[in-house]
Amino acid sequence: MDIVDIRKHFPILDQQVNGRDLVYLDSAATSQKPLAVIDALSTYYREYNSNVHRGVHTLGTRATDGYEGAREKVRKFIGAKSTQEIIFTRGATTALNIVAQSYGLANVKKGDEIVITYMEHHANVIPWQQVAKLTGATLKYIPLQEDGTIDLKDVEETVTSKTKIVSVMQVSNVLGTINPIKEIAEIAHKHGAIMAVDGAQSTPHMKIDVQDLDCDFFAFSGHKMGGPTGIGALYGKKQLLEKMEPVEFGGEMIDFVGLQESTWKELPWKFEAGTPIIAGAIGLGAAIDFLEQVGLENIEAHEHKLAQYAMDKMSQVEGLTIYGPKHRAGLVTFNIEDVHPHDVATVLDAEGIAVRAGHHCAQPLMKWLKVSATARASFYLYNTEEEIDKLVAGIIKTKEYFSNV
Repeated sequence: MDIVDIRKHFPILDQQVNGRDLVYLDSAATSQKPLAVIDALSTYYREYNSNVHRGVHTLGTRATDGYEGAREKVRKFIGAKSTQEIIFTRGATTALNIVAQSYGLANVKKGDEIVITYMEHHANVIPWQQVAKLTGATLKYIPLQEDGTIDLKDVEETVTSKTKIVSVMQVSNVLGTINPIKEIAEIAHKHGAIMAVDGAQSTPHMKIDVQDLDCDFFAFSGHKMGGPTGIGALYGKKQLLEKMEPVEFGGEMIDFVGLQESTWKELPWKFEAGTPIIAGAIGLGAAIDFLEQVGLENIEAHEHKLAQYAMDKMSQVEGLTIYGPKHRAGLVTFNIEDVHPHDVATVLDAEGIAVRAGHHCAQPLMKWLKVSATARASFYLYNTEEEIDKLVAGIIKTKEYFSNV
């Protein structure tokens, strides 16, 4: 994996911010886009912009081929059995909401349980809170170990015969924890529950095989894996999706419309009402091509190396707290003693370094950590050890600045 060559594919990185070379360490929020994706979007709009499925003219056929071809790329990328199991959405948030609104409301009743963890992104908390409120079910949380990992014994104790849904993120966007999804799914199924997975932080960084995980639903976003914003996907086992009702209604998702009753198209189109996210899907397909060309195993190894390098360097800074386990995905979340994370991010930005500061859409986890906010540096295939050295130098400068204020 030639990092110099890879960086050439990301033109946005070749610029200065506040008079310094840009160091982009916020890929957990959104990744930068390779030229292949930018070109794919431009080509679609310049050469064959058209609606899909409806027309028989040449541009419509090309657009349909591009859109449905992207679905096949997603299917292969995550190891699904059929393209009927791949629903294009606006992102992981929309995908998880579909599971909650369509499957959850239809299959959960008063006295049932929904199980999640304290580390979940709000997109995997609030939909289940709403289902629990509307159905009278109980929302339960799997405890975390001191280092922010999950012990399967705690899963066994939390999931019961009353549990109908277990929904867990594969990788924490705050702690970098890599959760044992396959084992959790096995426990869920043993109790008759279904397993939903938030794969927003895992899909860009490691090889996913939904059949090996044996999850029932899997959600991810394109913009975190080099794709455009506004596109993502929901995987669902065909036998479950076939029984579920759509959550949006209108054109494209119908088979027959009468004056009083209507029927729906077959999978996956019954969940894709209206003009779909055509350009986004084509761009996502181009992102998948790019990632597969680099190799997911190479990306994962590179990020693991960066994370360990960052933790080694940052742990030497006095007064700095790092959150999460030793073995982690490619991000480091931290706080500097007596300095607010927003101030940390502001000073680092003056050095050309982009990091995230705040609660990272994980307020229950912030409460568990006993902090109001944290700063986060997250890495992707285009980051380097030299950039981490700049981050550490920026952190030291931030400490020195505020010690003199």
